[in-house]
Amino acid sequence: MNFVMSYSCGKDSTLALHKMIEQGHKPVALLVMVNENIDRSFFHGADYAMLEAYSKCLELPLLITPSEGERYHLAMEESLRKAKAMGAEAACFGDIDIEGNRMWAEERCANAELEAVFPLWQRNREENVYELVELGYRCLIKSINNTLLPKSILGKFIDDVSISMMKDCGIDICGENGEYHTLVVDGPIFKEKLPYQTGKLIDFGDFSIVDVFVE
Repeated sequence: MNFVMSYSCGKDSTLALHKMIEQGHKPVALLVMVNENIDRSFFHGADYAMLEAYSKCLELPLLITPSEGERYHLAMEESLRKAKAMGAEAACFGDIDIEGNRMWAEERCANAELEAVFPLWQRNREENVYELVELGYRCLIKSINNTLLPKSILGKFIDDVSISMMKDCGIDICGENGEYHTLVVDGPIFKEKLPYQTGKLIDFGDFSIVDVFVE
């Protein structure tokens, strides 16, 4: 089956993409939603240069989809239709168990006449995290909720040490409730490592990020 991947550059969408490829399905493009007010991807904050680097490292074309909040759903549907014209029969999402997110994605796909696929659906959250580590994915912690995690974890990779820290803080180590976000910079489906650098820490009150940019 040919599919388009709704890609955030983070760990869950990367694992979902891995699973689809592992099952013999063929990705035709990465669909990335971009906040047009800041020219960075929603939630994970990848700028255009970084998105182009992802396209190169994964050897997949991009469907960059700029939007403001009010047109987010319509913009996604437009890109889903473009993916269908490229040969996609389905759209893949990295959602795990939040019903509202799945229903929203299914509605977008229905309007674009594509099947919605969720390869991680109802899988154990912790098992997903440990599988990413075991597979060799390098998941860089890009942003955190300061009320739940210490800033010292920013810029670290998800590994036994950071997972232990998360557990000590009492959070869901999968971060499904916005505790943290990641950028995946290397792993089995990457043709080459993402050429990234980390910069300064930036505080936004309850949230902080580490600046990540391509070399």
